[in-house]
Amino acid sequence: MTPLRAQIDEALAAIRRHTAMMPSIGIILGTGLGGLVREIRVEATIDYGEIPHFPVSTVESHHGRLLFGRLADRPVVAMQGRFHRYEGYTLQQVTFPVRVMRFLGVKTLLISNAAGALNPLFRRGDLMLMTDHINLLGDNPLIGPNDESLGPRFPDMSEPYSKRLQDLAVECALDLKLPLQRGVYAAMTGPMLETRAEYRFLRTIGADAVGMSTVPEDIVAVHMGLDVLGFSIMTDECFPDALKPVTLQEVIATANAAEPHMTRLMAEVVRRLPTGDAP
Repeated sequence: MTPLRAQIDEALAAIRRHTAMMPSIGIILGTGLGGLVREIRVEATIDYGEIPHFPVSTVESHHGRLLFGRLADRPVVAMQGRFHRYEGYTLQQVTFPVRVMRFLGVKTLLISNAAGALNPLFRRGDLMLMTDHINLLGDNPLIGPNDESLGPRFPDMSEPYSKRLQDLAVECALDLKLPLQRGVYAAMTGPMLETRAEYRFLRTIGADAVGMSTVPEDIVAVHMGLDVLGFSIMTDECFPDALKPVTLQEVIATANAAEPHMTRLMAEVVRRLPTGDAP
């Protein structure tokens, strides 16, 4: 048994002292997007500090709890608060909860984040469906020895976000009459926001939005065979020729304003997932 697998087993043992639920849907909630929790019929709540090898959220807008319950009558586990490289964690630590989710029974992972809009057709408050990503973190959670029991040494990333789930999300958005942008997400280390020149560069290489999370979790999820669906809320407009200073409070306020739309969309996606994704 590898050290990583041993750590996963220790975390699972601690979680199983609180719940026997086998959720097939995992959810990671980003900045200002914790409102979805109100739609979950929570059956068990576990603080990250009670789970061996789990990092602890240090960002003020992120709670640090693992929630088990039912959303749209489907069994789910939700991370209320995530981790970032800029907090000082390794990407292996950042993605450890995704590893644990897989062994809890998760097959489908829904990820949300707050992001800056780079595409000039996007506006603050828009929802974006993640169609692809660009990893500019300068690191990768799969670097190091590979545990073949977790996934292959060279995982294919031609479909980092499930096309099947993207189609379902578009269908749900149309039925709910919710505008939904589509685009490529670029991950930067943060914690500072980017410069005008960096925004120009990101747009030039094909990014529609920029943030500081999600990509490591997606890489590990794909490595372990999960289907992933990602959403971003555009919390600020990163247009170099019209750039204005932005504060965390403004980012959170925009995310909170758009969060009801994100909640409706994610709940509807969960409701319509085929029974093979959620028993």
